[in-house]
Amino acid sequence: MDKLARIKQHFTDSIQTKIDAADYLPESIAQGAEIMIQCLANGHKILACGNGGSAGDAQHFSAELLNRYEMERPSLPAIAISTDTSTITSIANDYTYDDIFAKQIRALGNKGDVLFAISTSGNSVNVVNAIKDAHNRGMHVVAMTGKDGGAMAPLLESTDAEIRVTAKKTARIQETHLLVIHCLCDAIDQALFGDGK
Repeated sequence: MDKLARIKQHFTDSIQTKIDAADYLPESIAQGAEIMIQCLANGHKILACGNGGSAGDAQHFSAELLNRYEMERPSLPAIAISTDTSTITSIANDYTYDDIFAKQIRALGNKGDVLFAISTSGNSVNVVNAIKDAHNRGMHVVAMTGKDGGAMAPLLESTDAEIRVTAKKTARIQETHLLVIHCLCDAIDQALFGDGK
């Protein structure tokens, strides 16, 4: 396959992954959005975490809430706990990388808050540990996963939500995760400030 054909194939595969996801994801996205909406409406905050590209997604999500998504509205409380390099490296150095998010959850998470836990495999140990500590703090969890949900899926409780992109390739999962983030931001904006347009 030549370069141009390969590039076009990436577009085709990405589009097909999203078309497929449109059939099975809307209900879980709506469920996750409702958990976040209730959290924010009740004066609580959302903490988001992930590794690598998922760390970027956590930061993207918190930026959309803290600043704005598409409409002018008040800032909403969201923190990407994967962005503070001093905190992350000190925890990893003094304890273990597996606790870089959980230790922050224990300090910053409160009952009624939401953990937005992102992992394309569902198997990131530090995200798994964050989920466990979030539950210990009385927090709800919205997990955004891929493939078969990995180790994160069985940890979720009936009051949590899992948004699982069942694609096999990490790149396709990440591309769909970004669309899911925009769906969540739109749902939050419309529920809290919108006029339905």
